[in-house]
Amino acid sequence: MTQFSDPQRLQVLIDGLNQFNATPDKGTTRLTYSPEFRQASDYLRGQMEAAGLTVREDAVGNLIGRLEGRQPDLAPVLIGSHFDSVPNGGKFDGQAGVIAGIEIAFQLKERGLTPERPVEFIAMIEEEGTRFGGGLLASRIMTGKVDMAALLDYADDDGILFRDAMQDYGLEPSKAHEAVRQAGSVHAFLELHIEQGPVLEASGDDVAIVDRIVGLGQLKATFHGQAGHAGTTPMNARRDALVGAVTALAQLPDLARTIGEDAVLTVGKMEVHPGGANVIPDRVVFTADIRAPKENVVRALMDQAHDVIERAGGNDLSVDVEQQIFISPVPLSAQMHERLQFHANKLGLKSRTMVSGAGHDAMVMADFAPTGLVFVPSRHGISHAPEEWTDCDQLAKGVDVLFLTLCDLTEISFTH
Repeated sequence: MTQFSDPQRLQVLIDGLNQFNATPDKGTTRLTYSPEFRQASDYLRGQMEAAGLTVREDAVGNLIGRLEGRQPDLAPVLIGSHFDSVPNGGKFDGQAGVIAGIEIAFQLKERGLTPERPVEFIAMIEEEGTRFGGGLLASRIMTGKVDMAALLDYADDDGILFRDAMQDYGLEPSKAHEAVRQAGSVHAFLELHIEQGPVLEASGDDVAIVDRIVGLGQLKATFHGQAGHAGTTPMNARRDALVGAVTALAQLPDLARTIGEDAVLTVGKMEVHPGGANVIPDRVVFTADIRAPKENVVRALMDQAHDVIERAGGNDLSVDVEQQIFISPVPLSAQMHERLQFHANKLGLKSRTMVSGAGHDAMVMADFAPTGLVFVPSRHGISHAPEEWTDCDQLAKGVDVLFLTLCDLTEISFTH
């Protein structure tokens, strides 16, 4: 079996990137525009430059290393993923896809290969939505799917506005719109990602070629009540925002179970204010993440969740429900799927076609340019946790599939 990528270098690059982490020994935490994020960006810039790329930072902080083609006016192939993380997550989610691109750049340089059309290797911001909410932000900005004026007023949990965080990071908020790309400006988009589930490991397959990504919706619910003293306010006189929120939370999981159709609903983030042990909560905020392979199921489940949340407020509380994001189930390019599968077969890899239950930048890019997505195994299926792990020997197999596909897309021919 021919191997192109260097597993040892992949591990060194991943470990190198993981140095820049707000929670060492407690998983990986790297929030967009944080000091660790700037350090990570600088590290990636150095690696891209070492791989022979010309590097720039776009108007919102996406890092882009460009390998010029023989025909520089042709639209580039874009390859990469994100380098932000969830709190106390793993060091492979998103980051493995960024490092995969850089490893491919090293392979092209070391083999003296020049593409016919340019290649841009990208490390993207705020895919997780951990700091500013909404998720998939870089790809949505690049493809013109974000209201840029509203974007600047997004706020994190500490009330810091997106515009102020940008400025502190060294970017000019008034130029954020310059990150938007024009239709036809990307020839194709390739992404590698860890599976974040147990299927590949359990089946013994080397890679999965993703053919579609589930639909994704996110609701933000805010319950407003009245703060009061925990000892002196009678139970029948309380307007407890947390009681209303918990009433909704108790019902939401059963909505997904009842609707079936492989739908899932997760409440993974909740804030209770003012947060005193002896103070009745006056404001509670939580998010509901809703996913399913069929659009009508996602929409129905979002409507049902919306109704449950509003009813849980009763007469004593006011409730605001905001739709933060909705993305229909996304089929990926059949042509790209065929190319990726061809090269997986050529490499002698065991592969399967898979539906992605997680959202990725590929789902946003799919209607902007022909898009391909490759999964590699996750140990025990664990992700978004410190235990997240993919062996770099396995990662290298996925990188090789992307490498040969990129050579195909950019008309590089070489003997191997």
